Amino acid sequence: MHVHFIAIGGSAMHNLAIALSRKGVKVTGSDDEIFEPSKSRLEKQGILPAQLGWDAESITSSLDAVILGMHAREDNPELLKAKELGLKIFSYPEYLYEQSKKKIRIVIGGSHGKTTITSMLLHAINKLNIDVDYMVGAQLEGYDCMVKLSDSAKYMILEGDEYLSSPIDRRPKFHLYKPHVAIISGIAWDHINVFPTFENYVLQFEKFCELIEPNGKLIYNQEDTEVAKLGSAFTSKIQTISYQTPEFEPSENGTILSWNNKQYSLLVFGPHNLQNLIGAMRLAETMEISNHDFLNAMSDFTGAGKRLQKVIEKSSFTMFKDFAHSPSKLKATTTAVKHQYERRKLIACMELHTFSSLKKEFLPHYNDSMNKADHALVYFNPKVVAHKKLEPISESQVLAGFGGNVKVVTSTEEVFQFIKQFDLKNSVLLMMSSGNFDGIDYDQFGEELCATV
Repeated sequence: MHVHFIAIGGSAMHNLAIALSRKGVKVTGSDDEIFEPSKSRLEKQGILPAQLGWDAESITSSLDAVILGMHAREDNPELLKAKELGLKIFSYPEYLYEQSKKKIRIVIGGSHGKTTITSMLLHAINKLNIDVDYMVGAQLEGYDCMVKLSDSAKYMILEGDEYLSSPIDRRPKFHLYKPHVAIISGIAWDHINVFPTFENYVLQFEKFCELIEPNGKLIYNQEDTEVAKLGSAFTSKIQTISYQTPEFEPSENGTILSWNNKQYSLLVFGPHNLQNLIGAMRLAETMEISNHDFLNAMSDFTGAGKRLQKVIEKSSFTMFKDFAHSPSKLKATTTAVKHQYERRKLIACMELHTFSSLKKEFLPHYNDSMNKADHALVYFNPKVVAHKKLEPISESQVLAGFGGNVKVVTSTEEVFQFIKQFDLKNSVLLMMSSGNFDGIDYDQFGEELCATV
């Protein structure tokens, strides 16, 4: 079997390409730019394109399938040739569905918490030696590829992103998976360049629920207002299972969780993380994993990739980095850290980096999202705003959007100055961004700060 990838260098696409190659499929691909770590991983697997660029001659009638990535454009010469030849053209999620038609599909959806819940479930499954196929949207520690495809696994675990499937398929990715078991962790307006209103965004999750297979299950977070509405609406149509934040206490190393009259020691902390943990546990139940076995397996789970990762720790100073960028994620992350370190000063810095976060109209959604921090900073780069072809935003607009309780800066040097002005003894520093504040080396910066404590 021969499958060709158009835009093979994408973070999701290259993982699928590697997984298919490991399964024994002949894989070729193309792209006009391939960055690290995709480049090294494709090269190691022996499927890195020999040269950059598009070549219509590489598309022949001998191909069994073409997989189209979001990075490609509708007028891509390889795509046009594939259409001309009448080849089977799949989006990334479409092909994952094709590979999992005969499996029990478990799909993790939600505006936030998807990667954490998926990684928690996989962590327990791995420790309990259960064979599963999977797709995760972020690089997780201990995995060299975030897609696994086999003929033997009974289950396929899929992180269900609501973003678009491909340049020629404008459906949200999670609409293509048709789950037997689905979870929705939370709904907070995101991807506003695609979903112009909150109502339109919520509608995508309603459609996701409608696509659950007959006799399927919907697991939902009852503490989220919009999710709870969906749970109630679908109770008469499919089996619905609610979950909420469990009883717990912070400990020196993380959390003591109380469940069924037993206590479990965990390394993760914060209400949001523990809410996600119970969501993952409910998914595990559908795989016949007992609550006790799941919680025992979670004892050494430290977190998902780029989600509240500890950069450095001294007795009186701790630094975290986190992927948080949307209002709901900022609020959940700052709340979690302050809850865990309530007697310490919390210094929180975030970067407006995504398309949604840099839109003037979206800024008011950040109101009070960093209130739990003792000192808060928001950074944005005007050049990034221009590069994304967005209307310019001012520091005063950002300040107003956050409710006036943050310092707003536009240079990396100002970020350094803000942090270094504080006595960092008995404090926690939280750096939140889907980027890196335009060049901050977190490990090096953490070492530098530790030397001053």
